[in-house]
Amino acid sequence: MPLRGYWTMAWLGLVSNLIAIPVIGFFAFAGPPLQVANISLAFSLAWPAAIIGIIASLGLLAERQWAVILSIVALALSLSASLPYGIVRLILVNDPHSLSGLSLALAFINLFALVYWCMPQHRRLGKL
Repeated sequence: MPLRGYWTMAWLGLVSNLIAIPVIGFFAFAGPPLQVANISLAFSLAWPAAIIGIIASLGLLAERQWAVILSIVALALSLSASLPYGIVRLILVNDPHSLSGLSLALAFINLFALVYWCMPQHRRLGKL
């Protein structure tokens, strides 16, 4: 019996990670508020998380068991970047409708996706 939401989450992960690559580049080199922090986070956390997410989504679509673990790694990496960055940017720049609000929204979306992929049913199945 297939898991509920498996294919939707796999396709959503692939599309969102493919869209994230140029969006990260745009916001990293966009402008002065915290530009050094934006560039360093883009190279050290955001782009690697998106690339790992693309590989994990492709593995999920190919029904590989290792892809569930890799998606957990990608989501945890993305969450570890977006939540603290959103909080710090909200405090320093004080504009909740800009990149800080987007970062915090993405952190909560990543948290919910992380909870979904951590369900034990994903690891008990032989072939998905």
